[in-house]
Amino acid sequence: MPLPLRTLELFYDVLSPYSWLSFEILCRYKNIWNVHLQLRPSFMAGIMKDSGNESLVWLPRKAIYLRNDIRLLGQHMQVPIEVPEDFSVILEKGSLLAMRFLTAVNLEQPDMLERVSRELWMCNWSRMRNEDITKHESILAAAQKAGMSAEQARGLLEKTSTPQVKNQLRETTEAACKYGGFGLPITVVHLDGQTHMLFGSDRMELLAYLLGEKWMGPVPQLCVRL
Repeated sequence: MPLPLRTLELFYDVLSPYSWLSFEILCRYKNIWNVHLQLRPSFMAGIMKDSGNESLVWLPRKAIYLRNDIRLLGQHMQVPIEVPEDFSVILEKGSLLAMRFLTAVNLEQPDMLERVSRELWMCNWSRMRNEDITKHESILAAAQKAGMSAEQARGLLEKTSTPQVKNQLRETTEAACKYGGFGLPITVVHLDGQTHMLFGSDRMELLAYLLGEKWMGPVPQLCVRL
C-alpha cells in the first residue's frame, strides 16, 4: 500500500532518551505541519548490532557529557526527562520486552501507542518513577497509567511472546536498517517520491526545510501564542 503524501516514520526505542525528545517534538508538530506521523517501535540493540555500532560501550567522559546533554535538552524542549544515577544499568538490561509490548499495542490498539510509549519512557527516564521496564509489573503499570484497562494490558503482554509480535518487531527493526539506520532515533521523510533519513533529535530544522515548513522551536505553541 503506498504511503500518504508527506509521511514521517519515527523509528524509536524507549531505551533511548533522544528518541523521547524526537517523539515529543514530532507529536507537537504533526498537525502544525500537516504530516502523517507513523510511530515505529524498533529494537535499538538490533540496529546497532547490524550496523557494527558499539557506542553503547560507555567511555567515562562520554557518560558525563551525555548526562549533562540530556538534562539540558530536556529543559530546553520541555520534556520531563531525568537521567538516573546509574543509567548504564538501564542500558545493560535492555528493552526487548518493552518494545515487543509496544509492537503488540501498535498491532492491536494503535490509538494507544503514543500514550503507552510516553509512559514507558517515564518509567526509564524519570527519577520519580525509576521503574524497571524489563519487569512485567512495570509494563502493566505503564499501560494502565496511559489509560488501558488491566485486562487489556495483560492481554497485550501475553502477546509479546507470539510469533506475530516477534516477527513484526524484527521487520520494523530491519526496515530501520535498510533505511541506513545505525542507532535511534531516526526520522524517515517520504516527500514527493523521495526518501530522506535523518538521525538524532537535533535535525528538526532540517526536517522543516525538507517539508517547506517553518521551525518554531521545540515548543511551537509558545510561538503561536506570541
